[in-house]
Amino acid sequence: MRTSPVWSPEQYGTYADERGRPFADLVGRIHADNVKTVVDLGCGPGALTATLREAWPTATIVGLDSSPQMIEAAAQYADDHLSFGLADVREWSAPEGSLDVIVTNATLQWIPDHLDLLPGFVKALRPGGWLAIQIPGNGNAPSHAILRELAAKDPYAEFARERSLRPDVPGPADYVDVLSAEGCAVDAWETTYFHLLQGDNAVLEWVKGTGARPVLQSLPDELRKDFEAEYGARLAEAYPQRDYGTLLPFRRIFAVARKL
Repeated sequence: MRTSPVWSPEQYGTYADERGRPFADLVGRIHADNVKTVVDLGCGPGALTATLREAWPTATIVGLDSSPQMIEAAAQYADDHLSFGLADVREWSAPEGSLDVIVTNATLQWIPDHLDLLPGFVKALRPGGWLAIQIPGNGNAPSHAILRELAAKDPYAEFARERSLRPDVPGPADYVDVLSAEGCAVDAWETTYFHLLQGDNAVLEWVKGTGARPVLQSLPDELRKDFEAEYGARLAEAYPQRDYGTLLPFRRIFAVARKL
């Protein structure tokens, strides 16, 4: 039994266009000028971080992630202005007033009470700097509800139940409250994307790269195959494949703050 998930850049890259759209929508709301320093917290395999060079071509951009596999994959995008390194978001800090932009995309949802980290992020920004956050808000979707239900059943529960549980995530208003109290002008919103996925049992392939991966990896080999088969069958029923593809509704929560 593994004690922590080993993330797969290849599996995560399945449906990369759909996963990338919220990142682009998030960055599109950052109206920063004279950007010199950017940090992407939870950069994953680096492809989205690399797109930040288009927005700020002369800035020094650093992507950080706690997964060695993700950082190894991200290294292919490194250049004179873009670098990557290992770091745990919960322990990360930067000198006060040293950064122009902090982006954290689809990362903070894994961290309980992550609102407590935000004052430190704001402190790291210079006056006029920007903090941009996006997290999934689909914890009650069938993809997650079915996962929790199966993980709580024998013979899986001994290994998988704890790994199926996720922290409650804040809503847009929570981000407004916390970041406003830190002296920021805040723009927060939520969006439900209706992703049209191609391929067989597409939602299973989607979640195997993200939310379901810690659960699947917690199971011994002899149980993992049975769990995945049952989980996949139930997902195929909840998200039926049509002639045009499989529709996956996916709620996401955004907050963009400018330090005053």
